[in-house]
Amino acid sequence: MAKNEAPPLGVGLDIGTMNLVAARRTTEGVETTRMRDVFLDLDPDAKKMLKLSKVNFIEREDAIIIVGDAALDTANVFGREARRPLSQGLISAGELEALDVLGILVKNVLGEPREEDEVCYFSVPAAPVDADRDVVYHRGVFTRIVEECGYDAYPGNEAMAIIYNETADEQFSGLAISFGAGMCNIALAINGLEGMSFSVARGGDWIDAGAAKAVGSTQARMCSLKEKGLNLLHPEGREQEALALYYRELITYCIKHIREQFNLIRDKFAVPRPIPLVISGGTAMAEGFEEFFGKVFEKKRKRFPFEISEIRMASDPLNAPSRGLLVQAMQEMEED
Repeated sequence: MAKNEAPPLGVGLDIGTMNLVAARRTTEGVETTRMRDVFLDLDPDAKKMLKLSKVNFIEREDAIIIVGDAALDTANVFGREARRPLSQGLISAGELEALDVLGILVKNVLGEPREEDEVCYFSVPAAPVDADRDVVYHRGVFTRIVEECGYDAYPGNEAMAIIYNETADEQFSGLAISFGAGMCNIALAINGLEGMSFSVARGGDWIDAGAAKAVGSTQARMCSLKEKGLNLLHPEGREQEALALYYRELITYCIKHIREQFNLIRDKFAVPRPIPLVISGGTAMAEGFEEFFGKVFEKKRKRFPFEISEIRMASDPLNAPSRGLLVQAMQEMEED
């Protein structure tokens, strides 16, 4: 891009249970903005100190609500569980403040559009195959929120976004698994044509909850342990060992469902050549995940329904979906 040339318009927004990530082009390249998708309610007396510390918060008559990274940090300090406006990848029906919190979080991450009705592609999970949950309401609410921020909103499949961002050298052919906090999204494409997409209602939160229950700890502590440096190949102590065991179970669970779902479409969609398997998502950022995944997969390879050429981590696991959504947004702006 020439120095004086304006960057292409369009924004990609990855809406995850743990993180919101927006991606847009600048003169320096692709820039991403991230914010934790969590909140915590505190006593109104905390207002003065929060103002001094410049923490993002929402005022209510009977409470102060902290949003973003500060909410998770504060929850860990006081031994509480941070609250989530999303649950298992979809809007949490049990959180009364969820919509207000999501509106503020999305606005903070997106910022103002650079021109009226700039296109924003936002991620929507595929329908889960192991839970009776509908994505229609979720998609509709986020369409409204993004439009209220001044953008022209388009929903996009999260795992397909990874394929768009990571498999250009393979003519956009591959199998992508996005390991999120609330669920795992899976998509299969050949030459950019989607053949299969679905999700499973397990993810990083499921790992944290299971490991916490196994060792008598809290989900917030398990999440903190993961992010401070869990090495899946060399877990230390009971807590890390429990996390590694649940990671193994989650990977096995995803592979099982890929096999089952492909068997339902194998007469209608062929995989004519070996394709890459790309892993991504915040839950996949634990140290050693790529090798750990490979070891689990090798035990299942003989029964896998098509050939995998290689297993590789996305170039930027946390930001890959938002970057893939950005590709679609820029393409939409060009067509307009």
